[in-house]
Amino acid sequence: MILTTPMLAVQPLQEQHYTAVARIYEEGIATGNATLQAAAPAWPTWNTDHLPHSRFVAVLNDAIIVGWAALTPVSGRCVYRGVAEVSVYIGAEHRGSGVGKLLLTHLIQESEANGIWTLQAGIFKENTASVALHQKCGFRIVGLREKIGQLNGNWRDVYLLEHRSLIVGV
Repeated sequence: MILTTPMLAVQPLQEQHYTAVARIYEEGIATGNATLQAAAPAWPTWNTDHLPHSRFVAVLNDAIIVGWAALTPVSGRCVYRGVAEVSVYIGAEHRGSGVGKLLLTHLIQESEANGIWTLQAGIFKENTASVALHQKCGFRIVGLREKIGQLNGNWRDVYLLEHRSLIVGV
C-alpha cells in the first residue's frame, strides 16, 4: 500500500490564477459572512485595487488552487503607505485544513519585507473561524464597528483586527 500526503505550496498570485481566485472569492461571498461585496470583480479591477506585492495562492499538489491572500492599501495618503488591509479566502472544501494559517503567515512575512508595518482586517462578528485564524497569527481585536455596512438589507457589525510588525525599522 502506498500512502501519499497532499503537498501544499504558496506561490505568487498571477493573472492566470484569477479564474480560481474569483471562484473562491464567490464561495466566500455565498456564505454571507465574508464580505459586503456582492460579486468578485473582473481581473483588471482586482489587480488595480490590490498591492502588487504580497498576493499569493495556495496550490495543492502543484495543480489545484485552494486559497488566496492579498493586501489592499487602506489609504492613498503617503503617511499610511505602510498600512494595508488583509484578504484571505479559502475554498469551501479546504476550510479548516490549515490553508488559511499557511497563507496568512506567509502574507505577514512578505508584507513586512515590503515595508508594511501594520496589517488590519475587518471581519464580520459571525465569522468566528476567520477571527480565530487572525488571532492565531498575531492579530488582536482593536474595536467593533457597529452597523458599518449593509448586506442584503441587513446592517452588519465588523471587528477591526490589527497586526503590528515586530521588525524594528520597518
